[in-house]
Amino acid sequence: MKQSIQAIIISDLSNTVEVLKLYLQEYEKFSFLASCSDLNKAYNAVKELAKSLVIVDISDFQEQRLNFISKITSEFPECKVIALSDKPDVDLVIRTMRTGACDFISMPVIKEEFFSVLEKISEDFADNKVKKSKCRVITVYSNKGGVGKTSIATNLALELAKITKENVALIDLNFQLGDVTTFLDLKPSFNISYMLQNLEKINEDFLLSTLEKYKDTSLYVLADPPYFKQVDNVSSKDITRLFSILRDTFSYVIVDTAGGFDNKAMTALENSDLIFLATIVNLPAIRNCQRCLELFDKLGFSEDKVQVLINRYMENDEINAEDVEEVLGKNLYWKIPNNYFTMMSAINKGVPVSYVNSDSNVALSFKNLALLVSDSVYRQKFTKKIGKV
Repeated sequence: MKQSIQAIIISDLSNTVEVLKLYLQEYEKFSFLASCSDLNKAYNAVKELAKSLVIVDISDFQEQRLNFISKITSEFPECKVIALSDKPDVDLVIRTMRTGACDFISMPVIKEEFFSVLEKISEDFADNKVKKSKCRVITVYSNKGGVGKTSIATNLALELAKITKENVALIDLNFQLGDVTTFLDLKPSFNISYMLQNLEKINEDFLLSTLEKYKDTSLYVLADPPYFKQVDNVSSKDITRLFSILRDTFSYVIVDTAGGFDNKAMTALENSDLIFLATIVNLPAIRNCQRCLELFDKLGFSEDKVQVLINRYMENDEINAEDVEEVLGKNLYWKIPNNYFTMMSAINKGVPVSYVNSDSNVALSFKNLALLVSDSVYRQKFTKKIGKV
């Protein structure tokens, strides 16, 4: 008989502990080891176990217990955590999931929901790796040059990797004038043309060993080809297949694509979960943005899929955000402030802007944009569960 995984319950409520013990006994794949409210004792117990499940009630002593979850999940990869609370809200769920918890359950605990979570965790243990959340493909697009698409894509991708600690792919799909490697000062051994020519060989191990990893982060870069002719015969089907493979390996795929409406760019847009339509605040750029929105509407892209992002925004400019929203008939998703000297320093040094000045308004804006993007994943997943928006 296969040995069950031992579970530790951290809660000050005896009723909660008793109910969870009964559920664990009934489920069988996990066995109750101990309950306590002393985090040091719980830590020492986890340290002695090869694999463990820790169920943490964060209704009280919230900060202490969130810090505890973060500590044990970072130090012990084979420790899985379920968080409980009798005061759930979306922001708490997001904070909890960022600490490394596998799931969040509102109290009182419903058996069917608890069993469903246990089943997912049991599968994770069986596969010997953590299951990834559903991948999001995000394309940064503009049909007008010079609006800073590549800056947005590279900085967003890096911040997502830093915040989520998950694998993020940054794909340069601008086959003629790609600049991602220049912006990150990379000289990769492989590029996208090689990938597209070897689609049948690609799997997770291949991608993680072949794509260029950016320094000590979980960001992986797939560069544009050095020669135009290398991608002459690339079909829409090839790009769709590549995206499908990337989805199996990465939690986020950020795409910097060309600004036209050729088959390659349109395929990237069609295969995206979210399109950041980037613009700047001047009349020609706004007019171009308006035309793109009209085209995307005709193509059947949903309103939620296409979001407008303003780059180099100045609060006291002649045209303000409200004017842009009125012209476009759409709310702005995000505004990245204008900080010419910091951005140019980053570009000239070939580093993300946070490496130049992490406290600058533009670096903080990219960080908060990444927080918003990653938060929305958790919000979509848990809003329905806890019944709050």
